[in-house]
Amino acid sequence: MEYFLQQLINGVTLGSIYGLIAIGYTMVYGIIGMINFAHGDIFMVSSFISLIVFLALLSLGLTFIPLALFLVLVISMVITAAYGWTVERLAYRPLRDSFRLAPLITAIGMSIVLQNYVQIAQGARVKPLPPIIKGSYTLMEHDGFIVQISNMQIIIILTTLILMLGFSWLISRTSLGRSQRACEQDRTMAALLGVNVDRTISLTFVIGAALASVAGFMYLLYYGVIDFYIGFVAGIKAFTAAVLGGIGSLPGAMLGGLIIGLIETFWSAYFSIEYKDVAAFATLAIVLIFMPSGLLGKPEVEKV
Repeated sequence: MEYFLQQLINGVTLGSIYGLIAIGYTMVYGIIGMINFAHGDIFMVSSFISLIVFLALLSLGLTFIPLALFLVLVISMVITAAYGWTVERLAYRPLRDSFRLAPLITAIGMSIVLQNYVQIAQGARVKPLPPIIKGSYTLMEHDGFIVQISNMQIIIILTTLILMLGFSWLISRTSLGRSQRACEQDRTMAALLGVNVDRTISLTFVIGAALASVAGFMYLLYYGVIDFYIGFVAGIKAFTAAVLGGIGSLPGAMLGGLIIGLIETFWSAYFSIEYKDVAAFATLAIVLIFMPSGLLGKPEVEKV
């Protein structure tokens, strides 16, 4: 029981990170019906931005860690949002009315460009960061096995919960959210009714990139090591989470992220770690066979 509880905490933590990245996928798909395959690499870029900014602040003499981490998060969100805006302007807006495969191919190209850009600029070796947020709490102990939850895990789970609630409020209660929902239903009619479609889509990319930067920042602090390839792996897992939960559904993206994180963690703990990805994708395949729209997704209605 103690071992199960510890793996549950670890799985929820990992799933929270996947869920934040998955929201970016599901937002873009919900508003323009296309998958942004460069989103995982936006997450990777944000991790490097966080590391560079943190080291730069330390070199400037800012040693008060809470203030430094806050500044790192804000600066990383701003710069990463600019990357998301650039991807939308370069890879999606010019091809929005083209055939559906064109933006998809361009997004894959942007993903490769970002990977190689970071590899050339920062090198192929992993970049380590010593533990910054330390400390943990003992929940229970039995026969020498201690169940603990660290301060970093608490921060990740609470941050994800707060962002999810805040973003749900943004979508349902603000003018931007109404514009996004209008564009999701019919971009042409939304434009006729006065919605600035281009600005709404750009802001969707910007918000998705900002959420990915939060995930990248927490990933860096939690694991303490990054490289140019983490965006591909995490991006595929987050995309799987978005599809599993129901592409286009924000709660579905978070639910899918938690499920993928729990499957990976429990499979690694009780079975062979080499096959944890197989277990995650097999679960996705089984769910889609019986529920093609995902767990919380809605069937797509074809407009005629």
